[in-house]
Amino acid sequence: MADSESVYIAGAYEHPTREAPDKSTMQLHAEVARGAIDDAGLEKDDVDGYFTAGMPWYDRGLTPLIMADYLGLDVSYAETTDWGGSSYVGHVGHAMDAIRRDRCDVALITLAGRPRTGSNDGGAEFNTYQDGFEVTYGATTLSKYAVAARRHMHEYGTTREQLAEIRVAASRHAQYNEHALFREPVTVENVINSRPVADPLHLLDCCVVTDGGGALIVVSEDVRSDLERECVKILGHGESIGHFDGGRIDLTHTAARESGPRAFEEAGIGPEHVDYASIYDSFTITVLQTLEDLGFCEKGEGGKFVEGGTLQAPDGELPFNTDGGGLCSNHPGNRGGMTKVIEAVRQLRGEANEEVQIDADIALAHGTGGSLGTRHGSITAVLGREDR
Repeated sequence: MADSESVYIAGAYEHPTREAPDKSTMQLHAEVARGAIDDAGLEKDDVDGYFTAGMPWYDRGLTPLIMADYLGLDVSYAETTDWGGSSYVGHVGHAMDAIRRDRCDVALITLAGRPRTGSNDGGAEFNTYQDGFEVTYGATTLSKYAVAARRHMHEYGTTREQLAEIRVAASRHAQYNEHALFREPVTVENVINSRPVADPLHLLDCCVVTDGGGALIVVSEDVRSDLERECVKILGHGESIGHFDGGRIDLTHTAARESGPRAFEEAGIGPEHVDYASIYDSFTITVLQTLEDLGFCEKGEGGKFVEGGTLQAPDGELPFNTDGGGLCSNHPGNRGGMTKVIEAVRQLRGEANEEVQIDADIALAHGTGGSLGTRHGSITAVLGREDR
């Protein structure tokens, strides 16, 4: 298959549970795999490529072997590239590349985890040399994002109220999602009056912690031609790593300023063409900085951009995370990139909740893995309706 040949997302499935004390992580993988395969109208034996990440640290090197065995998959290609929460947006692009290189025709991507019930199936030991200089002295995921938020406020005058607008939009959408963990709409005042957790972030600036998972099926053009269900075309994909660079770090930028342009260039369009955006929302500051770096507004203008309902469906200028996102609905396994792709697929197929469904031809899904305050990976996928 040539590099220019089309590749499609044919199946998408999000596990409905947000708390699964009676299931193992591997069982959740199996259930979302079955859901996505059924959604695509395929059979398990059609799968010849497998992508996953986020398995226990002590088995990470054997993840594709262990999971393929458990799922009963006979595949010719497997990959477990782990970029944290952005891994699964990455797997969409990697599956596209594998299909175009004739390594597989039907790629299954799965995510599952159980942090809400107290088991994320990971280890607590230091894994990198950086941890000895960071975690030891009190750095947490929360504090790392807080320093990025504080710096953005210092540089550009961004306010807590502007950050709160992001949670407000997500909550407005979550009320229509029967599976969302938090469905009650909130106001800007609710957000800024919620408990401070790491200055300047408050409790409602932070994502939920949930069990569950999700899965996708990516297929070649030949396979797609035999399917009856509507599929979504992968138009562009871009990746970038952001890190300290020996101390020369700008906390107000993310690696999306590289991954976004790469994805848009491959798609042959720009941010002005995007009708709907799924943006990784581990924290409200994550969304604000990502919107700037993807080119939806100028650097430093993110606060003004999100005011006035810009992100709210169906009438906002750029509806985002219409399932409620990680802030209100689901952040399975503490890795939200999968659900970002799933909701983008729903919007393009006209399968989002009726009250937040928009007329979208182009959708963007963006994942952030790691921490804005230290090192992270940004991965962007541009998707389109088949008849655009």
